[in-house]
Amino acid sequence: MASTNRFEAIVVGSGVSGGLAAKELTEKGLRVLMLDRGRAVEHGEDYTYDGRPAYEVPARNEMPARLIESDYFISKHGYVSPSNMAFYNNDRINPYAYGEGSKFYWIRPAAVGGKSLIWSRWVFRWGPDDFAANKREGVDGDWPIRYEDLAPWYSYVERYIGVSGSRDNLPYLPDSDFQPPMPMNIAEKWFKQRLETQFPGRRLINARLANLTEDRPDQNRTKCQFRNQCANGCAFGAYFSTQAVTLPAARATGRLTLRSDAVVTSLDYDATKKRVTGVRFVDATTGQAEMVNADLVFLCASAMASTQILLNSRPAGSARSHFDSSGTLGRYVMDHIFRVRTSGDIPGMEDYIEYGRRPGAIYIPRFRNMNGDEGLGFTRGYGYQGGARREAAAPIGFGASMKHGMRRYGGWKFTMMAFGECLPYADNAVSLDPAKVDRFGMPLMRFDVRFRDNELRMIADARAQGEAMLRAVGMTNVSTLEEEHVPGDAIHEMGGARMGADPRASVLNKWSQAHDAANLFVTDGAQMASASCVNPSLTFMALTARAADHAVRQLRG
Repeated sequence: MASTNRFEAIVVGSGVSGGLAAKELTEKGLRVLMLDRGRAVEHGEDYTYDGRPAYEVPARNEMPARLIESDYFISKHGYVSPSNMAFYNNDRINPYAYGEGSKFYWIRPAAVGGKSLIWSRWVFRWGPDDFAANKREGVDGDWPIRYEDLAPWYSYVERYIGVSGSRDNLPYLPDSDFQPPMPMNIAEKWFKQRLETQFPGRRLINARLANLTEDRPDQNRTKCQFRNQCANGCAFGAYFSTQAVTLPAARATGRLTLRSDAVVTSLDYDATKKRVTGVRFVDATTGQAEMVNADLVFLCASAMASTQILLNSRPAGSARSHFDSSGTLGRYVMDHIFRVRTSGDIPGMEDYIEYGRRPGAIYIPRFRNMNGDEGLGFTRGYGYQGGARREAAAPIGFGASMKHGMRRYGGWKFTMMAFGECLPYADNAVSLDPAKVDRFGMPLMRFDVRFRDNELRMIADARAQGEAMLRAVGMTNVSTLEEEHVPGDAIHEMGGARMGADPRASVLNKWSQAHDAANLFVTDGAQMASASCVNPSLTFMALTARAADHAVRQLRG
């Protein structure tokens, strides 16, 4: 086992949190080693199917059945396709486990850049109540920070990554520092006017996206080209990714070393000094085990992967992690509940079509339980993401008549999906499987996580309200579809190493810093004490920038 001490900081993971941590730490003068278990992917060069039409992609970009049923079972749920398959984990060779009566979809990347290559890019600030609701409702796990603590860091991150959206002045969904929004199309404007008239207090707003609508020449990035092929990689750099933005910035300092194919297994720990002393990893290409030392460690491997590493960092012969003096490590795992889809046809406007393909469209923010318990049978709430579109007309007949018919457009259709908040439950937990290890000798992650009555009642209300809204505004052929609700499926997993003021009831403090190790920071989704109902990545990044600033100040005394 080789050991080196050439670095002042180690960043584990290279997604939205890890990439930003590396950028912040190197720009503050630290020599940083970034470790990522995925293969190397260079911006532009390794986006094999960027801008390619379906007929130039294997199987016309439809996953073959044999792969759906074997290596990439997650493609059953709409995420993986031949054009981006190389960015995703192969679950056959990198498996996980779950307990009896539990089910979890752990959707993982397999490339440097992590989920920043494949994310949906919807970015929202959390509102003041998202940080206060646990305490107000008596739910286990009061946040040790409030919105005001994070607001300047939201602004800092937004100005750097580029966020398009509209200023809506909603106190429960604070505005960001925006570039101009991607305009609504005529059908969405029609829906907005009728929805807000028929349902006072409900709003329909532009999507808030980490997609540029204005060029950023300082970052060598070009505004969005409206291709909606973001998941294949974007050589324009129009959407925020590690490859396009934070990795070039960190490299430009001359203080970053990147190791791909580096599978981190555990952290070494000095119990006397209460400090992490090293990071252990396996080179995935050679099988060689290595250890590297640094003064500071940022664990950003993703919520569940970081929790797995923490759980596996334990004294020889012990099942208890060095970082679990509170007994809460691995607990309070959350994800958004969704898979309720509502759709309908919008009458008229058939003289209009939309230019290009926006990567996001509209959002209906939460409107339930905004002023406390409304007696609905559940607490917290949900929002809807969706949009209107026109598709090609359905083919009729054969030959020339079919061909000419397909040159026409069909009518306008609207579809939206609800995302609801999951409460933090102590027994929604992950652990290390006692009998199974992966190909690197690391115990498999075991999931014992499920949605509870509160979430199921909430999403039932979302289904009913979605249908009611579409019918009330005058859409036709309104329908709803509810699929199986499985934690992890929304890819918004959070918790496992939550922050809190009390070291006896949390893993991290208000700076995302481990109670049991002053030089360890966990700044991905593992740190979250609640889930809100909006996408969490912007909050991860704001917390990362804040933690990096604190860590360097602490390091320099």
